[in-house]
Amino acid sequence: MNEMNEDLVPPGKRKRPYHRKRRVKRPRTTPMGEHVGVLPVEAAERLALRPGMIAVDCTLGFAGHSCAMLAAVGPTGKLIAFDLDADNLPAASGKLSAIGENFSLHHANFAGMRGVLAGEGIEQVHAVLADLGMSSMQLDDRERGFSLLRDGPLDMRMDRSRGRTAADLLNTLSETELSTAFRELGDEPEADLLAAAIVGGRAAHPFERTSELTVLIEAVAPATVVLGPGRPPARKQRLAAATRVFQALRMLVNRESANLQSLLRTLPAILAPRGTAAIISFHSGEDRLVKAAFKEGLQSGVYSTVSDDPIRPTMDERMANPRSRSAKLRWAVRA
Repeated sequence: MNEMNEDLVPPGKRKRPYHRKRRVKRPRTTPMGEHVGVLPVEAAERLALRPGMIAVDCTLGFAGHSCAMLAAVGPTGKLIAFDLDADNLPAASGKLSAIGENFSLHHANFAGMRGVLAGEGIEQVHAVLADLGMSSMQLDDRERGFSLLRDGPLDMRMDRSRGRTAADLLNTLSETELSTAFRELGDEPEADLLAAAIVGGRAAHPFERTSELTVLIEAVAPATVVLGPGRPPARKQRLAAATRVFQALRMLVNRESANLQSLLRTLPAILAPRGTAAIISFHSGEDRLVKAAFKEGLQSGVYSTVSDDPIRPTMDERMANPRSRSAKLRWAVRA
């Protein structure tokens, strides 16, 4: 059959040319070698830094927040920053030096902040920021062992010069200790089952690699993938249990909950009157600790104002930086 002449077909009946709808892929992770700070505008607004102030960044990382803080306090102020990961310090120092020289960086745990401040002759500061998330460079470096998507040694130490590795803990902690950690630090519903499997598995072959742990978790606690509107991607659902266990192990290795509790106890003593503390957490347990401490401080008169609800990243920020999706910012102002 000959094709119909388009000129003889009424306009309303003509077929429109078919165009395949182009799918826009969301970024699955931050580009290699880069780190995007979380809630930068919101944190800056709450801290309200001005020239001449003294500010503390508890978690330096790649200096995203620190650069903004140093610029805000100006040459008459000062920035003091901490990081457990010594690998972060050289690059961060270079970025900060381009803004000013009135800063000091410390390869130290922010839990020991009071001692560091005393060594610098400082009793109180005007602002404290703690971004409790990990840097993208740490996650992307397979040799650090933080990511379940990249095979590497089960290390997970922020400070690689000291402490026990994730492999050490997996191969020595009791079944009860492992189960408690997975439940309390990872909110893992199959904590008991996974702890028993790990204890049984390590008897035959001690855990050394991230891939070994991931394979065991997927075999012992397979996820039921449910697809549909509002559901996470299938890949994310399948890796949910492994994600929770890796998080729990990282927090256990680095004593993150204990360090946060120490910081929360320290804040009232080091914040100057009307000084502000802002904490960005990524885990429900951490957020509960911050919320409870700020609420207790408000009731006792230590703080004059605290955030009623956490500040969350906008949809634009979550799209641009998927790792920000679970972030929660809470703040408190010293009375």
